[in-house]
Amino acid sequence: MSNWRLLLTRPAEECAAVAQVLSASGIASSSLPLLAIAPLALDAAARQRLDAIGSYQAIIVVSKPAARLLLDRLADAALAAPRHGWFSVGEATARVLQATGLQVTYPTAGDDSEALLGVSVLREAIAVPTARVLIVRGKGGRELLAERLGEQGASVEYLELYERRLPDHPPGSLLQRIEAERLNGLVVSSGQGFEHLQRLAGAQWPRVAQMPLFVPSPRVAEQARAAGAQQVVDCRGASATALLAAVQRSAAPAS
Repeated sequence: MSNWRLLLTRPAEECAAVAQVLSASGIASSSLPLLAIAPLALDAAARQRLDAIGSYQAIIVVSKPAARLLLDRLADAALAAPRHGWFSVGEATARVLQATGLQVTYPTAGDDSEALLGVSVLREAIAVPTARVLIVRGKGGRELLAERLGEQGASVEYLELYERRLPDHPPGSLLQRIEAERLNGLVVSSGQGFEHLQRLAGAQWPRVAQMPLFVPSPRVAEQARAAGAQQVVDCRGASATALLAAVQRSAAPAS
């Protein structure tokens, strides 16, 4: 049995799935969702990109909510999804798309932007004149991906389908949960998840910042350290598998 007792902060459904994976390895956790997915209405530019989805050399879907909402939007518009050119940042997102018969390429080592940029199939897809790439995402995020693809000559556009909101938690509830359940580690799955963690902590952030914090990427690790987090562990991926591996190679604080 592990000595770790982690606070999970993903959307509620995802927290439950991650908690199950951790529990199977003897790691206790508690869920306090700090991200709620709110679908966005499509403006004229977004509708145009959706209608032209077959014209892109690469369609990169960055999350499971983005994948689900994209499939819903295509169905609502009676549009057929292209059979090729699909990419995802991680395996879990790929599975959502693959369930409809799409062929999806994703990195087998790591599940972040850096890992996807190293995939040869993606490099080949954009190695054509005037290559176009569509990044399907929530509002904001994955700027590094667009920047690097642009440096390689691709024209990058976004299709933003949702935004992540901070659920309504009472002031002080974060530290109350930590102390009541004797939690000794925190987990965030994105930069916005970290922002929401810090916002909910409020004036208590200096105390919360002393706890080990598991993050999904070097970018979020840098963001957390810049905000004062003192013990940041980069999981090099947002999946439950990446988190589990990072927790298992990290020593839990002394009780």
